[in-house]
Amino acid sequence: MFQRHLLRDADVEPLADGVFAVLEKVGILCQNEEILQALEAAGARVDYAGERARFPREMQAEFVEQVRRESAAREDSGHRKFPSVPLPSVGGQVAQFYYDDATGEQRPGNRADFITLIKLGEVLHGDAGVGHALLLRDVPPLVEPLESALLLAEHASKPRAVFCWNVRLTDYLIEMGEILGIEHWYGWGANCFAHPLRFDRDVADKFVRRVRAGEAAGFTAMPVAGMSTPVSLAGFVVVTAAEQLAAWLVGRALVPDAKLGGSMWGGSVDMRGGAVSYCAFDAMLCSCAAVEFIRRWCGVEIPVGGGEYCDAKEPGLYTALEKAYKAMTIAAFTGRHPSIGQGMLDEGKTLSPVQLLLERDLAAGIRHYARTVEATPELMGLDEIFGVDLGIGTSHMATEHTLRHFRQCMWLPDLIDRAGWGGPQAEAAILAKAQRKVRDLIDAYQKPEVDPDKLARMRQVVERARKELL
Repeated sequence: MFQRHLLRDADVEPLADGVFAVLEKVGILCQNEEILQALEAAGARVDYAGERARFPREMQAEFVEQVRRESAAREDSGHRKFPSVPLPSVGGQVAQFYYDDATGEQRPGNRADFITLIKLGEVLHGDAGVGHALLLRDVPPLVEPLESALLLAEHASKPRAVFCWNVRLTDYLIEMGEILGIEHWYGWGANCFAHPLRFDRDVADKFVRRVRAGEAAGFTAMPVAGMSTPVSLAGFVVVTAAEQLAAWLVGRALVPDAKLGGSMWGGSVDMRGGAVSYCAFDAMLCSCAAVEFIRRWCGVEIPVGGGEYCDAKEPGLYTALEKAYKAMTIAAFTGRHPSIGQGMLDEGKTLSPVQLLLERDLAAGIRHYARTVEATPELMGLDEIFGVDLGIGTSHMATEHTLRHFRQCMWLPDLIDRAGWGGPQAEAAILAKAQRKVRDLIDAYQKPEVDPDKLARMRQVVERARKELL
């Protein structure tokens, strides 16, 4: 797949020197004594009173060289098949707000709206499971994942992992999963720096447990040019690469053979109003440049985040295409096509059921790019070609071959009009159709049969957590 290089070979060494200087002079703030002790044993200079660790240049250089050797030893066929992007689903991302498509109201996530989303997901893709898609703002934050887990257990036939944002919740979720008969019933989700260069307590504690459990060391980085990094492209690359390198150093100090990972969701500031965008052209350029530098310097590939975080505030075709454009931009600069979203609006804050359905339509189209030519007699259809001949008086539209294969070979959107955008009235009709489909899907929901004793035991776990954590 096409990749345009944003760095010259001559740029790599100066940027690397900048990273070394940042981690040597600034280092990281780290509010976890286990990490500080491990870093000190590995050669870092640690100030326990100031909760600060700084990394000597030699320590960094040796580590980067080791990582480069590891990367060079991995086999790479050089061929990358276009991935079949996943269909948007209820789960994966966690929105803070729910968009009521019938009224246009955006309201904080709550139990009733999450149950509505579970019902929608159960009918849309129940066999694949339904996940933690909405943040419950009507319960205490520290037990929110546990309350969400209860709702999933009661209303979904295959409840997927719950987002465990705080490490203190992990054992409660494990216990609830064991009651259901599901192993490791939690998802770590994103682990993010408090940019710039800060491992605050919650982040650091979670990082330790993740790495010791065998997860990759790295961060879901969301730096913002002009706010948490310099506004310049080179400055952005230096700071965000320093953060990822620090995360890898921490991971290997804790677990010497820890895998290395991470992802990049760079943002930029609108200097007129102060809003942060994760899909603006300058933000995308920053992200793509940072991951290219990390790959060329260390040999480690980390992805640029997907199409989910877009600026659009209302559901519609514009929002879906804004996400698709972002995803294709990522593919053009990195060679890897991400998903286009999960029905989110306003930089991942709000979830719209109508937008989710529109994006499933669009993703079903994008999935066609993952198809390859299969030169079988049946698919070549030579008999039909001979029968149509020069196409005078007939066409392939009238053949049995087309009838047999058109559903597998053609994009057949349910909501999106293949004729293109037909103006505001046409789009309003599409949105109304999508709203009707959302209602029909929810009306078709049938609540699964769940052992009431299991639900009661899970509620006891939640009540115990409330007493112990609150």
